[in-house]
Amino acid sequence: MEHGSDFTGLAIVAAAATLCGMALARLKQPPIVGYIFAGIILGPSAFAIVEDRMLIGPLAELGVLMLLFFIGMELSLRSFRRIWRIAVGVAALQIIVSLFVMLLFRWALNWPLEHAILFAFVLALSSTAVAIRMLEDTGELRSRVGMIAVGILIAQDLAVAPMLLVLESLTKDVTAFNVIVKVSITIALLVFAVLYFSRRQAIDLPLGKIAEDKRELVPLAALTGCFGSAALAGLLGLSPAFGAFMAGLFVGNSRQRSLFFDLAKPIENILLMVFFLSIGLLIDLQFLLDNLSLVIILWLFVSVFKTALNVGLLHLFGEPWRHAFLASLMLAQIGEFSFVLGAVAMDHRIIASETHRLIVAITVLSLIISPLWLNTMHRLQHRATDRIHSLGPLLHFVYYREWHFINEVGRNAMIRIKVILRKLRHFWIRISDKSSKQTKGYDKD
Repeated sequence: MEHGSDFTGLAIVAAAATLCGMALARLKQPPIVGYIFAGIILGPSAFAIVEDRMLIGPLAELGVLMLLFFIGMELSLRSFRRIWRIAVGVAALQIIVSLFVMLLFRWALNWPLEHAILFAFVLALSSTAVAIRMLEDTGELRSRVGMIAVGILIAQDLAVAPMLLVLESLTKDVTAFNVIVKVSITIALLVFAVLYFSRRQAIDLPLGKIAEDKRELVPLAALTGCFGSAALAGLLGLSPAFGAFMAGLFVGNSRQRSLFFDLAKPIENILLMVFFLSIGLLIDLQFLLDNLSLVIILWLFVSVFKTALNVGLLHLFGEPWRHAFLASLMLAQIGEFSFVLGAVAMDHRIIASETHRLIVAITVLSLIISPLWLNTMHRLQHRATDRIHSLGPLLHFVYYREWHFINEVGRNAMIRIKVILRKLRHFWIRISDKSSKQTKGYDKD
């Protein structure tokens, strides 16, 4: 009966995740936010239908591997090569500047070095799922702005594997030399894959002809390739996520790419739903309420910092202010891989559970607030901003409605306050007159 109740809870949460995902998609928002909401509502800190995250933990880990597999499969390396200088340069400087800022925080707050590195990695990454959805909804996916944003996202995704390797190596029993060697091997393999696959015609997968004839075997072959490559990378001392990503690159540059993508995508969607659902289960509402001001302040810092940094870096690489600002809005949130980085850090005892809850809370808030960025994107898309060539007027132009609304509210509030003060003054005068008359009457008596 206990196992039956567990599966009943899982079925209810899965149904809730589906409904929440559909509701958010109807509102033209990323369904992943709905999955997170479902986990929050039905998780341990709310209705507690699923109290033990370990029930879906293994599936969530498989979802991470499938996510990396499909990101590798979806990457257009030929398009990436056309803007690789901007993409790699901006992504690398994001990581460097984030590391510098976090090291300053470490010096000021006496953090351990491992915490500074983890927070810098989290700060440098943006959400591929949310940014791609924004680009699609605003019609900017094929524009210059879209190409720049996607290129930076690709560079960030390529950097995830070395980041995971660095975090997994931040233990006392691993020497700095081993870390440098493993990271160097990972980067070398990534560079080789980009150069090799972007210059060649599409390749044929081993047993690809059989997969074309027996389409029912394709999902199984995709799972075998993804998880098998992850296991092989783990045996070689590299990150399993890196192995899944490389397998996706290999399949994505084959003639069977469309076949694998179409038939295996539903499995990835299910596992990805489980992954983000598990993130929602991690949210501790009591912790969030107790630390709400801290979470909001950190989220504001992250959003403002990332937007300003990306605007400056893109303009430094020659992009006009309008393109730089527009692309930066899409990259201002924290990426979903921060959940993965946080989980790896906690598994290796780099951070405590409370720090992990804080990272999850800030990331979830960043993803949930994404409609604000989407609204800004729509305004920039539908308004003629070509005549604006500096940052200040652009910000004023984008947020004119808010500025006008605040002014109107301020004026109305001042009028109401003046009326209330006038009435209070008259009321006080009447009270004073009455009390003075009563005082005079008492004096005559």
